[in-house]
Amino acid sequence: MGAKDHHTAVIQLFDLLESRYAMRVIWALSDGHPQTFRLLQDSVGGVTPNTLNTRLKELRAAHLVDHGGDGYRLTSQGADLARRMNDVQQFASKWSHQQARAAAHAA
Repeated sequence: MGAKDHHTAVIQLFDLLESRYAMRVIWALSDGHPQTFRLLQDSVGGVTPNTLNTRLKELRAAHLVDHGGDGYRLTSQGADLARRMNDVQQFASKWSHQQARAAAHAA
């Protein structure tokens, strides 16, 4: 895979994740417990059944989410992504505090 292919893969992943509620679905399933459609809808919050269904189809097609007899769950790839998203969340928290401090000093 060349640099251009890696760049394309990142863009494709980000395009999927910026779809409304996609990251929330991954967060909701990141504890490893399967969730039914209704429970997942409650966990995500504010999502219509139609939108959730569309997002789940996209996440399943991307092999990040799977559905078994007990509900939706992250695949091993989806769980890996959730762990990496947690790293980004920690970075974002530190970054946000630094931005706030810089703004306070500038005022």
